[in-house]
Amino acid sequence: MSRSLLCDGRGGDAFSQGKIIFSPPVARRFASRDTLPSRGGTRYLRHMTEKLRPVLGVISCNRSIENQSAQVVMTRYLNSALTYADAAGLLVPAMPDLMHAKEVAPRLDGLLLTGTPSNLDPKRYGVLVDDAPGPFDPARDEMTAHLIEGMLELGKPVFGICRGFQELNVAFGGTLRRDMAEHPDLIAHHAPSEKSFAEYFEHIHPVTLEEGGLLKRAYRRDELDVVSVHYQGVDKLGAGLKVEAKAPDGVIEAISAEVNGAPVLAVQWHPEWKAHENPQSQTFFELLGRALRGEKLGA
Repeated sequence: MSRSLLCDGRGGDAFSQGKIIFSPPVARRFASRDTLPSRGGTRYLRHMTEKLRPVLGVISCNRSIENQSAQVVMTRYLNSALTYADAAGLLVPAMPDLMHAKEVAPRLDGLLLTGTPSNLDPKRYGVLVDDAPGPFDPARDEMTAHLIEGMLELGKPVFGICRGFQELNVAFGGTLRRDMAEHPDLIAHHAPSEKSFAEYFEHIHPVTLEEGGLLKRAYRRDELDVVSVHYQGVDKLGAGLKVEAKAPDGVIEAISAEVNGAPVLAVQWHPEWKAHENPQSQTFFELLGRALRGEKLGA
């Protein structure tokens, strides 16, 4: 980005003033447009010229792409979160050997912990076993543990989806169960393993929203039908966490808390999946947007 985009004619920092002054060529180019082209439909040019939006940190995962290590976030999480929370996004590398979470937390307005194929290492919640199902991402385990701590110390919101839900439970001292796939008393919380990727995300079951909970107030209904793709779940609930929703078999599906005035909200299901087709999923990210702006979610 050229300096003409960042400064006004007097050399002032437009970002520090909460606005951006475009140079004449750029201004002419977009004079007749309300928005920049965007596949996700985010109206970011208008927001940039009026007021800077809150910045949402989104944790990355360590994945291998063409035999090289990469920091990865699935685009569907970004599309859904940035669109319906109406926020800007910043990917946070899961690289604790090169950076500390507390260097990042002051620069963010909130944090989203996404789902991913990897599982938390049971050692993170005090279980020493040799046969725990992987794959694992120990660098993400380490980074998220410190990010959660750093954000909540500063009174900034943390939201979680799937693995992020489990990470928050463990951060509050809870544990996970790893028998979801074969326990005879549980409903199916994921599609059969032979199904395609798309079919995995067609697996839906109901959850009951807890009376008096944040989600019950937000949705104004008793039940939701949710996309379920998980093999692990909450065993012992973390200290200070409140149950927000349960599956028909009693498995905890959503949790919340408030720490230093900041909301914590996480769901085991996948609201980011085709959120543009699902107003209920959009509501989750709208709550995230309110939290980023310092609004009280229980109000």
